[in-house]
Amino acid sequence: MRSKRSFRIGVVLAVAAGALCAADDLPKGEAVLDRYIEVTGGKAAYSKLHSEITTGTMEFKAMGLKGKLTGYALEPDKRYTEIVLEGIGKIQEGSNGEVAWGMSAMQGPRVKEGDERAESLLQSKFNPDFTWRDLYKSAETASVEQIDGKDCYKVVLTPKTGSPITKWYDKQSGLLTKMALTSKSPMGEIQSDSAFSDYRKEGEITVAHKMVTHVATVELVMTVENVQYNAEIPKDKFEIPEEVKALMNKTAK
Repeated sequence: MRSKRSFRIGVVLAVAAGALCAADDLPKGEAVLDRYIEVTGGKAAYSKLHSEITTGTMEFKAMGLKGKLTGYALEPDKRYTEIVLEGIGKIQEGSNGEVAWGMSAMQGPRVKEGDERAESLLQSKFNPDFTWRDLYKSAETASVEQIDGKDCYKVVLTPKTGSPITKWYDKQSGLLTKMALTSKSPMGEIQSDSAFSDYRKEGEITVAHKMVTHVATVELVMTVENVQYNAEIPKDKFEIPEEVKALMNKTAK
């Protein structure tokens, strides 16, 4: 009887010890993020980036809609994205570092406030993978999980403001494979997850050319056609549209 009890205790201790060893073997979150920078171009290449123009397509699968996407980004925190859907019009999002806004033919102009504004301003930071230490309080490797049959490090990033973001990095290649986050919106909290694939070089930087995002039952597919780094961007690209300014003035009264 004692031998069986001792055997069971031994098994429990062995399992516990194995779990502790596995936890100790996990790399620090900062090491995983730094490796991503190295495998996609290196610190020297990222430090040369000051602006970015991305062109491609955005497809709304359930609605059968597909449109041209153009994104502009300028250091340190200016961003403007435009999607043109045939028969519907433009969907626009922008930030000038202080004001975050959105506008579409379906919903009209909108000024983002509170947590939604904070999250948009965070997402508008230029070169966020390279400057993550300035944006997040911590990056912790939580576990190893399988994504599409590949072992990936699950890293939880806690921003200085806003909700945590979870990212999965391929253990072998070091590339980002998945991201999950909870965003604030006028409709409440919205959970989404995005899968990244088709990594190819644009200049000195290796970029994911396909991103599939699921928001509830909606699937969005973004396909990148071209990325231009350090291209000159007209300053008016980041100006607040007159419709948004009018809304801001109306709210201020």
